[in-house]
Amino acid sequence: MTTTGEERMAARGGPWWWARWRSAVLDVGLAVASAVECAFEGVRFARDAGIPVAAGVVFGALAGSALLVRRQWPIAVVLVSIAITPAQMGYLMGIVGLYTLAASELPRRIIASLAGMSLVGMLIVMFVRVRQDMDKGSWDLGDWFVPFAAITTAIGMTAPPLLLGLYVGARRRLMESLRERADSLERELQLLAERAEERAEWARNEERTRIAREMHDVVAHRVSLMVVHAAALQAVARKDPEKAVKNAALVGDMGRQALTELREMLGVLRSGDGGARRAEQAVPLVAVGVAAAVAASKAVDEGEGPCLEELEELVGQSAAAGMVVDLSVEGDVRSYAAEVEQTAYRVVQEALTNVHKHAAGAKTYVRLAHRVSEIAMQVENEPPPEVASASSARLPSGGNGLVGMKERVTALGGVFVSGPTDAGGFRVSAVIPAA
Repeated sequence: MTTTGEERMAARGGPWWWARWRSAVLDVGLAVASAVECAFEGVRFARDAGIPVAAGVVFGALAGSALLVRRQWPIAVVLVSIAITPAQMGYLMGIVGLYTLAASELPRRIIASLAGMSLVGMLIVMFVRVRQDMDKGSWDLGDWFVPFAAITTAIGMTAPPLLLGLYVGARRRLMESLRERADSLERELQLLAERAEERAEWARNEERTRIAREMHDVVAHRVSLMVVHAAALQAVARKDPEKAVKNAALVGDMGRQALTELREMLGVLRSGDGGARRAEQAVPLVAVGVAAAVAASKAVDEGEGPCLEELEELVGQSAAAGMVVDLSVEGDVRSYAAEVEQTAYRVVQEALTNVHKHAAGAKTYVRLAHRVSEIAMQVENEPPPEVASASSARLPSGGNGLVGMKERVTALGGVFVSGPTDAGGFRVSAVIPAA
């Protein structure tokens, strides 16, 4: 985990302007060393200037102690070092001050100006000093040595700390930039992880809804017909044994069909669970829900499902249960994508199931229209007889049939409309794009 800028500011534990106690101890040590140096050099300055030695020592100690504020005011430290350069003191303060100035965040023109002033001041002072020493006869060298010594000393006292400070400052800014980028990347990764978790939860909810819809379509219609046939079987068992046997056979056939479809659905769920377990071992937790949903959806789409060719059989089953159903097909019959045919079949199936539940005995019209770029279907029933409607109240309803039909149709870009008719019946209409 990286440390953000706010956390670094909160972690400052040093006194005053120092970020750490270690930095404060270092600056205090440098200030003491600079004060001692300037105090010793102040003795010579006092003798040359004709002032008391104690005054020179105090002046040197005070000037050298300015190094204590080098981090807070580097410009002031450099200016003090330039000011005491003619007194031939403050060499340590000049070196450390230039380094601190170059490593700071100040504009380059200010750094260049102060470095140039320090170089020129050192050059003049060294030129005068070397010339004085040669005039005293301390050195017996040619005239070329004076400018050579002055230039070499001035560059040697100015260039190395300046270049080192520029390098350290650039490296420090680079590290700060890298920290900020790392913080930004960490925040983006955290945001992506949260979004991935949200998408995974959404995918899990969608898959639960899809499974519930499939189970409802598989079970509700078959069981509703079985209940209707069972009621008819109970009514005619003693009066018409042959019809009772026929109704019992129909109940058995529908029960076997329901079990077959349930086995197919459970097989899809098992394969989806296996894929989810494999995905859980191979990918992070936030992707398991998406992987499981995709695997289950792919398995359902590739599995064998109902198609429009089975629509007549579906209507025949409702007719065998005592419903008067009128099926009409318009347009040129053709095949569609598997998901389009399954959706159209499920809409008709669920609409017929609702008629069995809520309008038993009502005459029902099923219309299917093959158009150029779409397929339309409509299931409309007349008002149910009073006796039949009373008996149909025994069939429970979860209230999810119309919701499931609308979800299926709108998922394919279609339009779904349902509601009561003026005559007292109920109408379900859907239009699904062919592509």
